[in-house]
Amino acid sequence: WLEGLYAISMAVIGFAMKLAPVGAGCLVFALSAQLGIDILKTLFWFVLTALLGLSLQLFVVYSIVVMVFARMSPWKFFSGVSEAMLVGFGTSSSSATLPTAIKVAKEGLKLPQRVSNFVLTVGATGNQNGTALYEGVVVLFLAQVMGVELTASQQFTVVLMAVLAGVGTAGVPGGSLPLIVVVMQSVGVPGAAIGIILGVDRILDMCRTVVNVTGDLAIAACVAKSEPADDSRQTTLYDEEAPA
Repeated sequence: WLEGLYAISMAVIGFAMKLAPVGAGCLVFALSAQLGIDILKTLFWFVLTALLGLSLQLFVVYSIVVMVFARMSPWKFFSGVSEAMLVGFGTSSSSATLPTAIKVAKEGLKLPQRVSNFVLTVGATGNQNGTALYEGVVVLFLAQVMGVELTASQQFTVVLMAVLAGVGTAGVPGGSLPLIVVVMQSVGVPGAAIGIILGVDRILDMCRTVVNVTGDLAIAACVAKSEPADDSRQTTLYDEEAPA
């Protein structure tokens, strides 16, 4: 009977996933009719802002981190983790990308397996930098759209809760949306406003997963560099690729 229950559950979930795009489209249409066509222009700027923030985190912050703490060339780092980045973009899931991330950590970055296995497994759930950044941007954007003025203390609360929510977000597609609603309601933004961004959340979910996965690998490289070498046969990209 467990197999039958599993089959029924999968059928229900599959049906819900097929209806999800239609439901999201109807919700966006209803909100656009209520708020006016100008909301689409505002949504464009939201997407641009989110992509800019994620790009800065990915290419600027992570480059500095791997240069300073891992003593590795950013070019070699991104070349080594490119496969995991592509898988993360395609799956929108840090958990689904974990096997590939462990593979590139060993083969692309030449990290000790004991370090990469531990850091990447913990990071798949606990190191969601892209998600935390995205949640903060979403809440501030929807507060402006709904005409909710946030005080400085409320904005600080948004930042703090976004970071905490990022730590607890499930590494699955769309896993951050329920937590975004929680953060919104904590500062007085209507939870129903989340429908405004549902139409563009999928592509942004793919982008922030890339940031999450790459961040895990960057931290793994830093931890590996701080560990004493225990295997003389383990080759690395560190010292020879360190910036002058």
